[in-house]
Amino acid sequence: MGLAGHEIPADGYAEFRHIHTDVVKMLNRALDSFARLDVEAALRVFADDEDIDRAYNELVRNCIKRIEAQPDDAENIINLIWAARALERIGDHAKNISEYVIYQVKGKDVRHA
Repeated sequence: MGLAGHEIPADGYAEFRHIHTDVVKMLNRALDSFARLDVEAALRVFADDEDIDRAYNELVRNCIKRIEAQPDDAENIINLIWAARALERIGDHAKNISEYVIYQVKGKDVRHA
C-alpha cells in the first residue's frame, strides 16, 4: 500500500512481478499436489522454492544498490523488500505443504533433509 501512491520505477517492478508470478505457480502446484497426493509435483515445488529464494536475494541486492544511488527513495525501496519477503514466505509455506504431501504418501520426513 505504501508504494501505491509513488512513481513506478522504469523497470515496472519487473523482479517483484517475476517473484509474484512464480510464487503463485508454486502455490498452485503445492495445492494440486496435496489434492492429488502427487509426490512428483510436490518434489517440483522444492526446485521452485530454490528459484524463489535466488530471485528474492537478487531483488534485495538490487534494492540495496538503489538505496545507495537514491537515498531519498529508501522508504519505498524498503517497502518493496518487505512485500517481496512476504511473497518469499508464501513460497516457503507452499514448500511446507509439499513436505506434508511427501510425508503423507511416502511416510518419509523430508523437512530437514
